Amino acid sequence: MNKFTLAAMAALMAGAGSAQAADIEFWYGNTGPVETAIKAQCDAFNAAQSEHKVTCVGQGSYEVSMQKAIAAYRAKNHPVLIQFFDAGTLDLMLSDAVEPVQDLMPEVKWDQYITGARAYYETSEGKLFAQPYNSSTLLFYTNKTELEKAGVMQTPTTWEEVIEAARKLKAAGHACPFVTDGDTWRVLEQFSARHGLPIASKHNGYDGLDAEYVFNTTFAAEHLANLVEWRKEGLVRLAIDTKAGNYAAAFNAGECAMMEGSSGSYAASTKAFDGKYELTVGMAPMYQGHERHNTLVGGASIYVMKGHDVAEIEGAKAFLDFLRKPEQQMFFTANTGYVPVTNDVLDAIAKSDEANSPKYATAKIGVESMSQPATPDTRGIRLGFYVQFREVFMEETQKAFAGQQTMQAALDSAKTRGDQLLRRFEQTYKGKKLP
Repeated sequence: MNKFTLAAMAALMAGAGSAQAADIEFWYGNTGPVETAIKAQCDAFNAAQSEHKVTCVGQGSYEVSMQKAIAAYRAKNHPVLIQFFDAGTLDLMLSDAVEPVQDLMPEVKWDQYITGARAYYETSEGKLFAQPYNSSTLLFYTNKTELEKAGVMQTPTTWEEVIEAARKLKAAGHACPFVTDGDTWRVLEQFSARHGLPIASKHNGYDGLDAEYVFNTTFAAEHLANLVEWRKEGLVRLAIDTKAGNYAAAFNAGECAMMEGSSGSYAASTKAFDGKYELTVGMAPMYQGHERHNTLVGGASIYVMKGHDVAEIEGAKAFLDFLRKPEQQMFFTANTGYVPVTNDVLDAIAKSDEANSPKYATAKIGVESMSQPATPDTRGIRLGFYVQFREVFMEETQKAFAGQQTMQAALDSAKTRGDQLLRRFEQTYKGKKLP
């Protein structure tokens, strides 16, 4: 469905608007197919009614969008709506720059949001601070064509099976059996969540600002050390080891046979594989003997920023209502691979003529992954300066992959530096209660 068809459909569904018209801005941080889908939804909203107009402004990345929004808020020229990614949640909650969306829109049936999509963005009392939007989770992608050439006829589901398959691929002459970029979200956060492991004390910060990092003492440390050894063996490649120089691009080009990637990568992979390879997508692998728990929601949600008049807030609410419609979520899932965020959409997909279409593959698998048994340590991450911590983790672990230090030394150093960030954040918000 292209954006023109979507806009026409939206126009037919247009209902009564608010009495006051408003021009509002929505800042987002995506590029590529996701940006195309966001722009299509913005066009569709504007075509659907005449009460409000939304101008959607791309900022290039989540990090840049976050930095610009903070600067704009201080200069009092900030947008009404801002898309913030998962890692910035606590910073936003304590910033006093946003209005909790559930307070602004109490009439919405917020309990319709799937648990996995809302847990990251809600308060300790279960109130949503932001409306989940482009929600993703970690999935396991394989090039079935290449695996079968190497004699691997069943898609691996455990790390032991992944490595067994990698050895067969290497023996068959495949230069890149499994690829990763070592990103914090993939190799630490999602790994820890589905294996039921804490990243920090205080249930990853949900129970207080005095949390400390503990990932260097959990089973995650062993997994990361394994990745180093598997790379030495030629079973695992980092992005820098590939011809493409990018882990997802290397997989999509057929250079690498397996990868862990965001559900949001699905659209690009299916397009790249079309007519060349057969793609499989499933839940991320587990180590044998470990109970599977829920993966975390990734992607981002939409916040309403303070400092705007009634008409602008009404426009923001109208746009949020529009994005929440089942047909809009189905469009977004089909065109990006991001998963639906409300239960009624899963029902709508199941009842549609395209329930088994590949374009909805991530909807079922992604929601299933996020809906596995949860623990207090798999709710999400509520840690201050977490954006900066991700950079610290990457810096230290990349040194380990390069052979400059052991992985354990890297993790110990990342823990020390991460705790320093937490103490700075705790001091900054001293006396402030966690929402």
